[in-house]
Parts: sequence; structure tokens; C-alpha cells
Amino acid sequence: MTSVNSSPTPLRFSRFSKAECVLVLITMVWGGTFLLVQHAMTVSGPMFFVGLRFAAAACIVALFSWRHLRELTLFELKAGSFIGVAIMLGYGLQTVGLQTIPSSQSAFITALYVPFVPLLQWLVLGRRPGLMPSIGIMLAFTGLMLLSGPSGAALNFSPGEIATLISAIAIAAEIILISTYAGQVDVRRVTVVQLAATSVLSFLLVVPTGEALPDFSWTLLVTALGLGAASAAIQVAMNWAQKSVSPTRATLIYAGEPVWAGIVGRIAGERLPAIALVGAGLIVAAVIVSELKTKGKVVEEDAELERETQG
Repeated sequence: MTSVNSSPTPLRFSRFSKAECVLVLITMVWGGTFLLVQHAMTVSGPMFFVGLRFAAAACIVALFSWRHLRELTLFELKAGSFIGVAIMLGYGLQTVGLQTIPSSQSAFITALYVPFVPLLQWLVLGRRPGLMPSIGIMLAFTGLMLLSGPSGAALNFSPGEIATLISAIAIAAEIILISTYAGQVDVRRVTVVQLAATSVLSFLLVVPTGEALPDFSWTLLVTALGLGAASAAIQVAMNWAQKSVSPTRATLIYAGEPVWAGIVGRIAGERLPAIALVGAGLIVAAVIVSELKTKGKVVEEDAELERETQG
């Protein structure tokens, strides 16, 4: 509900919190992973690689959280398993898509989860996004379409693009689930469970999907361990930061991920056309617009956050 005041409500910028700065940092790391995953697909099938990657991530987090795992609750096991299913679908289908589409295109399509988060919240939870986040989401969506080029606007998707598009829906569900459970569980324990669940589910799908087990390769091992460490850091950071960052705001920060992916692609030899640069500018504008709030809205959100923290 919204209240009507006789006096005008000025807009102001809300400063980025420490949690939001952490999300910006992991978004930069996230954007740099697409080329690495695509390179790994030359020596491994997608589901085996995802299983190996998240097995490494689970072991890394468990190593630093071993004592806390003794207090794992049934609720935390359930929460981590649900999040793990979403991660498996998101990263698994994204990796399937990377077998046939360029890494930059994969990043752009994946980033469509930006409008999917508030859309899923509205359809499933009945939470309508506010005015400014809605405008920011529209700008982000437009920017992403420009970044992906004519193929994105034509909606003439190949099987790899369709797989990546479905992965974007799964990632949106992951963000909502993390935000739903974040204030009710221990971050370290749930992170271990969700990473382990992702790994187990991915390995279980190797045979049904007809993948051949890869031969030993240092490229596969080093890439899986490196991305496993990155995945561990990203999941811990997301779970911690989203205790105090709303799903919509978190998603708009994540919208910068294809920009970083484009920069990495440029360094690797890819060239961003002028229209892609326009799209990148719209994404930045989307983040700025989403930070604009009425004074009353800021007070309302601060009060709600304080209640959640005390609870």
C-alpha cells in the first residue's frame, strides 16, 4: 500500500551499503567466468563440469565451516536443497548453452533474470515492485537487449539460447530463495548444503543426459578448482549480503554482470559495437534510477530492516 501526503516527497540517493559493495565485487568476478566455462567445455561435458565445480566449492566452504555443520537443522537442510536445485538448473543449463553460443551472448541472455526476479515475486508471492525499481528494471531490460544485439530483439532463439534463457529463470528463483531464507538460517551451513546439493544433482544427471566421462585433464582440474573457489566466494557473499539487500536491489546490481563479461570478452579479442556500449550505459542508468527513492520510502525501508534485524 502507498500513502498520500499533501506535501511533495523529494527524491534522494541512498548510499551503497557494505553489503551492496560486496555484491558489486562478486558481480565483477561473475562476469569474468563465462569465458573460462566455455573453454572448459572443450574437455568436459556440461553436467560433469558443473558437478566437479560445485563439489570443489562445497569442499572449500565446508573446510572453513566444519565446526558449524554439527548444528545443521532440518530446516537449513531443506533450504539449502531448494536453493541447490535452482543453482543446478541455472548453472547447468547455462553451461549447456555455452557449448553452442558465444560467451558474451550467454552473459547477456543470462542477465535477463533482472526482470524475472520482480516478475516471479509478483506472480508467485504477490509482491508488486515499486515505481523506481520498475523503471530501473525496464531500463536494464532495454539495455540488455541492446547489448545482445539484433538476435536478442528478434527473439529467434537457438537451442543453446533457449537453454540459457531457462537458466535465467532458475537464477531468478535462486535469488528469491536466498533472500527468503537468508534471515532464518546460518549462512555457512546453508551454503555448504546448497553447493553440495548442486554438485550431487549435476553428477546424477550425467548419465541421463548421455554425457561421456571426460579423460583427466589439467585444464579441466585447474578450471574446476578455480571456478569452484569463485563459486564458493560468490555464494557465501550472496547469502550474507542479501540479509540486508532486497531481491530487486540485488538483481539490479547483478545487472552489471554482462558489462563485466563484455569487458573480459573485449580483452580476449571480442569487440563491443556501438549499440552494445549504449546498452551498457542503460544498465548503469538502471542501477542509478533504482537508487532514487522518496523520503517516505527510505524511512519505511529503514524501519522494516530494523525490525528484521532485531527479529
